[in-house]
Amino acid sequence: MVDVGFYLNRARHLFGKQPPDEAARRLHRLALAHLNDDSGRRIARLYRIFVYDAPPADWKGHTPIGRQAMDLAASATARWRHAFHDALRGMRKVALRLGEIPTSNLRWQLKAESLKDLTNGRRRWENLADEDFQLDLRQKGVDMRLGLDIASLAYKQQVNQIVLISGDADFVPAAKLARREGIDFILDPMWATIRPDLYEHIDGLRTVAPRPPAKGTTAEPAATPPG
Repeated sequence: MVDVGFYLNRARHLFGKQPPDEAARRLHRLALAHLNDDSGRRIARLYRIFVYDAPPADWKGHTPIGRQAMDLAASATARWRHAFHDALRGMRKVALRLGEIPTSNLRWQLKAESLKDLTNGRRRWENLADEDFQLDLRQKGVDMRLGLDIASLAYKQQVNQIVLISGDADFVPAAKLARREGIDFILDPMWATIRPDLYEHIDGLRTVAPRPPAKGTTAEPAATPPG
């Protein structure tokens, strides 16, 4: 199970900028790598790769200060995400689970750093620009679909192990349910630091992506962190 928002954020950090088809292929390879042990020997069978995301927001409007026209659906970001989803749809054993980004009540929000500058007196309201604001683009239904799939797989006993690529604590209730049903629950945070209290709600921690290199060094082979 792959939380796409988390995966893409970590992928940019680990692998740099990627075209959408390469990002999809790398996601698929990382998921399949969990079927093997650290020596590369196949130790598990794949039921399915569940991928959770939302399609890009379909919104037209104007920037808050300059009143420049915007069409999010025509943006380069939206085109990349659509191409990424299309690539995943064509891959074997991949089930794409899409929520939505509601736009009926979409609002501009002041960025945290700009608000801090205002409250500290480093900026004045009249000096704000469009770059100081961001749209409140929140996915809806993604976490719900992930939780429902975990519950369904656990209650139906369709799998004996679930691997979740994520670093969000929202998965904890579903993970606890799966563990109560006897499912081995593994978390892959792609070398991100997770909160210590999350360890008690998983059965193992394993990352198969190459460790990010330290400055002045090259990347290490994939490894399994302690846990």
